[in-house]
Amino acid sequence: MKRAVRWALLSVGLASVVTAVTVAVTVAPSWATPPSGLTNVPLARGTNTSHGTIPLQFGTDVAMAKITVDPGGSSGWHSHPGGAIVVVQQGSITVHQSAGSQCQTTTYSAGQAFIERPGEVDDVTNAGTVPYVLFVTFPRVPQGDSPRTDQPDGRVRPAV
Repeated sequence: MKRAVRWALLSVGLASVVTAVTVAVTVAPSWATPPSGLTNVPLARGTNTSHGTIPLQFGTDVAMAKITVDPGGSSGWHSHPGGAIVVVQQGSITVHQSAGSQCQTTTYSAGQAFIERPGEVDDVTNAGTVPYVLFVTFPRVPQGDSPRTDQPDGRVRPAV
């Protein structure tokens, strides 16, 4: 008798679990609140192809910019106090990076991203036939200061 009662209770419990799962799967999604007045427009996305990290600090600004440079143009030698996270949306860029008395050159194209470390000196040129468009996030910008620091011309000249 006890065995029959246990079996009956176990069967009812199992049936309850199956019912609860069925209700959760079919009814619960309708409980979600749909977006209202929301438009999501991704501006740019790229895969990081460099090695680096930029820790954020409390009290510093984060600035974002869309930067466009015509063919033959250049950013000029510069650095960023808090570094930069760069996404190439259009075109192709060549980054000439100061490395002591040497110049390292790296090319990035649309769909790629890279990181410039804080204080890293470089010049970004457009050797392509279309303007390049970058979306750049500048973390750790001192409050009220520029996210860019111009560097002296000729610090390191890329071999042309």
